[in-house]
Amino acid sequence: MDIKLKPFNFAEAATRAGMPQVAQRVRNAAAPAEGASFSSALTNALRSVSDSQNQATQMQREVSLDNPKVGIEETMIAMQKSQIGFQAAVQVRNRLVQAYSDIMNMQV
Repeated sequence: MDIKLKPFNFAEAATRAGMPQVAQRVRNAAAPAEGASFSSALTNALRSVSDSQNQATQMQREVSLDNPKVGIEETMIAMQKSQIGFQAAVQVRNRLVQAYSDIMNMQV
């Protein structure tokens, strides 16, 4: 059985989701540097998704407190961006688990 895995480009997915700052952080984390590894790139990507979720939560709080500086439109957009980022992270996790399972089930 010939298995070909299509690489997942998290930075490209973040750009398509309208999160250029997240994509830039992922690209910076993935840039060749000493000690750069897959785990550090994944950690940085998850950290940026977490930051996006925290920002959306803070904006929700400000809207609920009737802060005139925070609009409901901006808040809804931030919530959707954080949700898309989280869904992308879940898909990455699912693909990693599936790849691990496939490798472990291979007969030697």
